[in-house]
Amino acid sequence: MQLLSLNTANSNLFNLHSFHQPPTNNRNHLQIQTRSVKAVVSAGGGGSGAGSGFLSAIGRAIDEEEYRKARAEVHKKGFDLDGYSIEGVSIGGHETCVIVPELKCAFDIGRCPSKAVQQNFLFITHAHLDHIGGLPMYVATRGLYSLKPPTVFVPPCIKEDVERLIDIHRSMGQVELNIDLVALDVGETYEMRNDLVVRPFKTHHVIPSQGYVIYSVRKKLRKQYMHLKGKQIEKLKKSGVEITNTILCPEVAFTGDTMSDFFLDPHSADALRAKILITEATFLDENVSVEHAREHGHTHISEIMEHSQWIRNNTIVLTHFSSRYHIEDIRQAVSKLQSKVSAKVVALTEGFKSMYT
Repeated sequence: MQLLSLNTANSNLFNLHSFHQPPTNNRNHLQIQTRSVKAVVSAGGGGSGAGSGFLSAIGRAIDEEEYRKARAEVHKKGFDLDGYSIEGVSIGGHETCVIVPELKCAFDIGRCPSKAVQQNFLFITHAHLDHIGGLPMYVATRGLYSLKPPTVFVPPCIKEDVERLIDIHRSMGQVELNIDLVALDVGETYEMRNDLVVRPFKTHHVIPSQGYVIYSVRKKLRKQYMHLKGKQIEKLKKSGVEITNTILCPEVAFTGDTMSDFFLDPHSADALRAKILITEATFLDENVSVEHAREHGHTHISEIMEHSQWIRNNTIVLTHFSSRYHIEDIRQAVSKLQSKVSAKVVALTEGFKSMYT
């Protein structure tokens, strides 16, 4: 295990994106147009004339355009954001697995989507089945493809249970399941590679949970040496003088399931200034109260809007929507949040359907 103690006090702050105008609510706009067209067609009497036929065609075209946009959302597999590809599936209560191929990592494993098998690092936020259920399959499939044993990070309180889980599958299947299981606690730091480290932060679910922040590691020349020329700096370096400071820059943060309390926790500051924040927004509408969301350990999108002044991320990726919602509901919620924050807001909608299908 490679546990480090690194100070992030001097970490660089990332510049915010310029304000993003909220996208037009196409759903409402197009429905209004369609209703007005149908009203004119009805007023034309019988719909048999050339004029009414033309208007009917316009109505059908509008419906088809809205359908096309909805299907495009359904088929969109992920996003290219701030130098990272974010993809996966996250449906509240069903499965969550979010993949960042550039970091060779997956956050939670859900039902083990095929793309996750190629990732060397897996970060488990908590032990609910929709987040950890695919773990034995993930380990076994990597072995089947002769991939090196994965490094799997878990909250320390569940490590022994995860070990027993893997042992049970070894026994039942009479197979080797090779895994590097790391119990990583809040505040500890693990070196993934020489330019990347990860550190958990506290989240607030109905069972023990934690999020993760992945940092890039950069070297910055100390101020007292900035006036020196290249040869002088090289001479100092060869003599064994430490001429640089190590700076951790938060790149990607993932919350997993949580109430909104982490927004107000000073220890979560790095998650709220990472380039990309991947966070849950289980409930989106007024039919579900904030109290209900909190009772079940989740976040209502209105709470994210309430705490928007603390958000310093370039991009927010919303996940873990309740399966009650359609693509159009999610799109509308994204638009509302976008009007409150300077960060770009996107939603992981893989697995959700359009109300037009």
